[in-house]
Amino acid sequence: MRGAAIGLGAFALLPGRWTAEEFEAPEDGRLGRVTVDRVDVRAGPSIDSPSVGVLDADTIVPWLRERTGSHPLRTNQRWVETPEGYIWSANLQPVRDQPNTPVSSLPSTSLGEGMWAQVSVPWTDFVLANPPARSPWLRSASKPRLYSSQVFWVDQVKTESDGRTFYRVFERYGYGDIFWVPAESLRPLTAEEIAPINPEAEDKRVLVDVTRQSLSCLEGGIEVFYCRISSGVRLNSDDTAKEWATPLGPFRIWRKVISLHMSGGTTGGGYDLPGIAFTTLFSGTGVAIHSTFWHNNFGEPMSHGCLNARPEDAKWVFRWTNPVVAYDPGDVTIGMPGGTIVEVVEG
Repeated sequence: MRGAAIGLGAFALLPGRWTAEEFEAPEDGRLGRVTVDRVDVRAGPSIDSPSVGVLDADTIVPWLRERTGSHPLRTNQRWVETPEGYIWSANLQPVRDQPNTPVSSLPSTSLGEGMWAQVSVPWTDFVLANPPARSPWLRSASKPRLYSSQVFWVDQVKTESDGRTFYRVFERYGYGDIFWVPAESLRPLTAEEIAPINPEAEDKRVLVDVTRQSLSCLEGGIEVFYCRISSGVRLNSDDTAKEWATPLGPFRIWRKVISLHMSGGTTGGGYDLPGIAFTTLFSGTGVAIHSTFWHNNFGEPMSHGCLNARPEDAKWVFRWTNPVVAYDPGDVTIGMPGGTIVEVVEG
C-alpha cells in the first residue's frame, strides 16, 4: 500500500523505535531494558553497595556480563555489569537491537493475508489505528510501547512517501486494538521455527517443581530440557496464603497459542498483558506456560498463577509438547484426554 489513505502523519512526532544513539552495543549485542519504574545502578554487585545513579523504565543499557552478588532474602543473586555500575538482573530484560528489512507483501493464510511477527528490538512505539483504546494496559499506560519478544499478527503493509514502512498489527485474541508499527521493529516468524521438536518421542511429560522454581521436559523419564521459571506468588508479606499460587497436580495441555492477550485479577492487583508469545495452557482455569517480557527474575515466584519463562524457553516447550500447533492459524484446542502431561509438584 502507498499513499496517505490511512494517515500516518502522527509518526513524525514519534521516535519510532529505540536506536543506539548514546553508546555502542557490546560485541555480542547484549543489552538490558529496565522493566521497573526506577532502578538503582550500584557501585558493586550488592544491594548494600552505594547507588551511583538511577534509571527510568525502558532505559537501555549495555549488558557486559553477569556476576553473582548479594541481595539478602532473595533467591536471585545475579547482577548485570554495565559501564556505569551494577543492576540487579531481575529488573533488566535481556534484549538485542536487531532491526529487519520490511517485507513488501504478505503471504496468504486461512484468515486472509498476514503473518506472525515478533518484536526484535528493545522497544518500539506505535500509532493506534482505531482509537479510542480498548485494552486496559493501553488506557492506563503513560507511554505504551511494544517490547522485545512480544508476538502479534500483521495483516497490512504500508510504505509512506518518505520510504518508511509500517505494519498494521493486532492480536487475534485481544480487545480489538490495532496498531501501526515501524516495520523494521518486527521479525517475521516462520513455520520452520515453530515446527515440533522430536514429535516421534513417546511418553513426554513436563515436570514443574514450584519449590525449586524449575521446569523439566522428560522423554521416557529422561530429562531432555531444563529451565528456571517463575510460578504463582504463594504468600503475602505477612506470610498468609495468596490466591495466586500455581495449582498442584497432574494436568493435560488443552490449548496452545502462538500469541495471546492475558488479563485477570482485581484493581491494584490485576494485570493486562498483550502479545504474550508461545502460550501453552494446561489448566482449565487458564494457567499456562508462556513467554515473559516484564521481568527477568526467573527462579522466584512472580506470577498470578501461570509459569513465566524466558522467551526462548517458552518457545522450546511450546514446540516440544503436544498438541502440535500449525503456523496457520497458530492456535489449537483439543478435548480429553488432552495433550502432554504437565505435573506441578512441591519439592
